[in-house]
Amino acid sequence: MTDSHEYTPPKVWTWNKANGGRFANINRPVSGSTHDKELPVGRHPLQLYSLATPNGQKVTIMLEELLALGHAGAEYDAWLIKIGDRDQFGSGFVEVNPNSKIPALMDRGGSKLVRVFESGAILLYLAEKFGAFLPTEAAPRAECLSWLFWQMGSAPYLGGGFGHFYAYAPTKIEYAIDRFAMEAKRQLDVLDRRLAQSEYLAGETYTIADIAVFPWYGGLAKGWLYGAAEFLQVQEYKHLLRWSDAILQRPAVQRGRMVNRLSGEPAGQLHERHEASDFETKTQDKIVART
Repeated sequence: MTDSHEYTPPKVWTWNKANGGRFANINRPVSGSTHDKELPVGRHPLQLYSLATPNGQKVTIMLEELLALGHAGAEYDAWLIKIGDRDQFGSGFVEVNPNSKIPALMDRGGSKLVRVFESGAILLYLAEKFGAFLPTEAAPRAECLSWLFWQMGSAPYLGGGFGHFYAYAPTKIEYAIDRFAMEAKRQLDVLDRRLAQSEYLAGETYTIADIAVFPWYGGLAKGWLYGAAEFLQVQEYKHLLRWSDAILQRPAVQRGRMVNRLSGEPAGQLHERHEASDFETKTQDKIVART
């Protein structure tokens, strides 16, 4: 171990605002709103409040895939939530998601407003609402939901665990990085072994399981997350890379990755999305070049 001293936890934990690393300004041990701010509302029934993190990309990819299938009711307004500016703690956002995390969805299309938060819940809600990307037969449905919930349970170890200590923590802690790197590689191996047996995670059909897993583990395999591709030796996972490349070729995935994006090349950013025509200034050649 290279740590200079051993930490002894105090009898009672207290919040040290200055010790939170890169995201210290948005992390706190209490919930609820910090300021009054209403959310904007567009003309479509589906109102999405998000940012193009892996969790945010899941929902915009899903909505673009539904539109590509011809589900006109999946038209949506995607409003940008700048988490670095603490938009997620505004009173309007907290009303939609009391957990103050993106993404959050409001369905205003029925007689009663429906709020949906947690990305996996949003995918499941949309899949059931439109009857798409979720098998109806018992066995493949169970397989799909198993991988969906696997992703929801596993990603915190990847992002909040490995990603935080490897890329964002104010101090590099050997034990923490080793512990979570081991778990990240185990998860990559789980996926690689599954994808050696099956074209997609739930079987031979593309489902919400793939949509949920791709922004996280496909992003890691493609080298988009944490600058850790070499460190984790992602080239070892051939089947995961094959699957990632295949999903990335889908036009709806390419569009979904652009929505609410603030990073990367300007051609790959669409800060807000209100109509399909919003993509017209982003040519297909530019999208493919970016990937």
